[in-house]
Amino acid sequence: MASWRERLIPKKKLGFIVNPIAGIGGRVGLKGSDGQEIIKRARELGAVPTSPVRAVEALKRITPIKDSIELITYPYDMGEDEARECGFNPRVIGSITKGRTTSVDTKNAARDMLKLRVDLILFAGGDGTARDIFDAVGEKVPVLGIPAGVKIHSGVFAINPRSAGDLAVAHLQEKPTVIREAEVMDIDEQAFRENRVSAKLYGYLRIPYETTLVQSPKAGSIPGEESSMEAIAYDITENMQDDYIYIIGPGTTTRPIMEKLGLKKTLLGVDVVHKGRLVASDVSETQLLKLIEGKKAKIIVTVIGGQGFIFGRGSQQISPEVIRKVGKENITIVATPNKLASLKGMPLLVDTGDEEVDK
Repeated sequence: MASWRERLIPKKKLGFIVNPIAGIGGRVGLKGSDGQEIIKRARELGAVPTSPVRAVEALKRITPIKDSIELITYPYDMGEDEARECGFNPRVIGSITKGRTTSVDTKNAARDMLKLRVDLILFAGGDGTARDIFDAVGEKVPVLGIPAGVKIHSGVFAINPRSAGDLAVAHLQEKPTVIREAEVMDIDEQAFRENRVSAKLYGYLRIPYETTLVQSPKAGSIPGEESSMEAIAYDITENMQDDYIYIIGPGTTTRPIMEKLGLKKTLLGVDVVHKGRLVASDVSETQLLKLIEGKKAKIIVTVIGGQGFIFGRGSQQISPEVIRKVGKENITIVATPNKLASLKGMPLLVDTGDEEVDK
């Protein structure tokens, strides 16, 4: 029986949505998870969705206050399973076809939670999931994303699952947090797979905000950086050693390195070079692990402008397992002065999904 205090002070309501297939294409190099054909192909390649694990990681940060909130979620792998795993007794609403969820289910879940007047919608997914939730609720309720997709250009996500959980707790406990508008961005995945970035601003969601816990939207390269990129490329290629395999991450800052070697760069993928020759292009995690097995390797990556991520956003092929095998001492980060300036003093960030590797 509820105490008089509980009857006078109603519990805060947390809406919880998991996109169960978000991030499934990342480590196998498919650059997204939009569409049933891509999901099917990813599974054939042995891909495993990252969103359930990352959703649980965020929820664990909320368990200390679980008795003082009501968690409302959708059935099975859209949130119920993860909530129960973390010891919650959730209120399960709606209906889905287990194992075959779509964007319509995400939109329905958000709309149903809006009708129940939740205080916050916490969701696990990527830019596509954020777009679905924007379509469903707009700016009518605060929302916060647990980063779990391949494409995470939007500014509605926490920097990692733990930060998402901590920020949700602060908001639900009415601790001082700013509510601000954040950009919902999404890109054309087909164009992305063809090495073209076609990004679009879809709108804004209201999010609880704390500078150190929320990521910024991705910023593009600044015109006039060619000379800095050329200098970086010269320095890297001049110091390459024949007894190392080089894993070259995605981005416009790493592309001149490949061009200096006379090689074609997969702009939005990961390429492998040895002795000045292209060994493999647009590789998956599995291919990387095979290529570096028993060999010395180095990783060359750039910083995502505006966000500061070096691992965990757009380059999931360079997985925690790959990073462990290569070793921290063999990682080189390249960035132009303008790209570093775009961070406005923010630190470089890592969000691989493996806390030990992140540290």
